[in-house]
Amino acid sequence: MNTTTQKPLILVTNDDGITAPGIRKLVEFMNEIGDVVVVAPNSPQSGKGHAITINSTLTYEEIILEGPQRDYSLSGTPVDCIKFALNQILPRRPDLVVSGINHGANSSINVLYSGTMSAAVEAGVEGLQAIGFSLLDFTWEADFDQAKESIQKIVRKTLANPLPKGVVLNVNIPKLDKSELKGIRVCRQANAKWEESFDERISPHGNKYYWLTGYFNNMDEGNDADEMALAQGYISVVPVKFDLTAHEYIKDLSQVLNS
Repeated sequence: MNTTTQKPLILVTNDDGITAPGIRKLVEFMNEIGDVVVVAPNSPQSGKGHAITINSTLTYEEIILEGPQRDYSLSGTPVDCIKFALNQILPRRPDLVVSGINHGANSSINVLYSGTMSAAVEAGVEGLQAIGFSLLDFTWEADFDQAKESIQKIVRKTLANPLPKGVVLNVNIPKLDKSELKGIRVCRQANAKWEESFDERISPHGNKYYWLTGYFNNMDEGNDADEMALAQGYISVVPVKFDLTAHEYIKDLSQVLNS
């Protein structure tokens, strides 16, 4: 008996904008796995976190880019893209949402600021399988092809072995040639943070203005942390939950407040 197998429907988005090299490579990789629909911001939205558009309208348009996928650009944030895709564009719920490939790391504390990961997390809120991909290379000319095999492996494994409800994957890829990648390491989010300062300057009109600056402080030397995995040449995969409750403290806090 002949049976037809439906290809998985894969929604692709990012925070660097719909024409960024990273998302175009991710689309290329996903076209080899399933039917792809792209809904991505029409301009860069890095660092927007889980922001949504509530004080202005949204517009979108279908654009024609290379490949068999359908591409839609939206005048909103990465999270807007997920919401809009599910409500207005997709013919059915996608089997997987992939976000990226981000230009730059989204490991450790960066997961909180990342538009790339917030799109994946929003998909998780909607009960969807989701993965965010980031390459530790901020340049526009970054080589994403070296990670193709690993990215496709993670996607195929996720489709075949669904994640628990409420869990999405944060995947970071070191800036290495394919031959230098040591493999994939599942790990935890490192204890690290940005030590910020504001650079004060004077405008030509004599007014003060400020640029956010600072440095990244990794305070975690654990071999099970994502920053260590990346430093050792591994692709880090961190399972992320959007439930921010400190479950282990509920009992103690209840005793404190009700004593």
